[in-house]
Amino acid sequence: MNPNYVLVASRAGHICEYCHAPEAVFNLPFEVEHIVPVSQRGGKSENNLALSCRSCNLYKSDSVSAFDEMSEQKVRFFNPRQDVWSEHFSIDENTGEIKALTPIGRVTILSFRINRKAQLVARIQWLKLKLF
Repeated sequence: MNPNYVLVASRAGHICEYCHAPEAVFNLPFEVEHIVPVSQRGGKSENNLALSCRSCNLYKSDSVSAFDEMSEQKVRFFNPRQDVWSEHFSIDENTGEIKALTPIGRVTILSFRINRKAQLVARIQWLKLKLF
């Protein structure tokens, strides 16, 4: 386990800092990931670390941005140390879909594939159980 796990997980409230999946329903601890990958000159300080579910971490990989077709610009991903989640995302409580409020939200949702069918089904249950 990552030596920074306790600090990062506690700070995140044990939810994925990207899709807000609750760690409590998974059989393994979430991952501590570098917001800006070390390979892209991201530091190893706690300010560059986020708690991420396996899915978000896999799809994010070592990327920090993506092309936003709506604005036709390269846009950085949501950064949990700089950004407020509710300013970039909202939740449709009927469908479980996370909706983008900004270009940052759009590229994060699409790149991390946050609204895949299995996630929507799970998110609806988490909402019913008041875990989301």
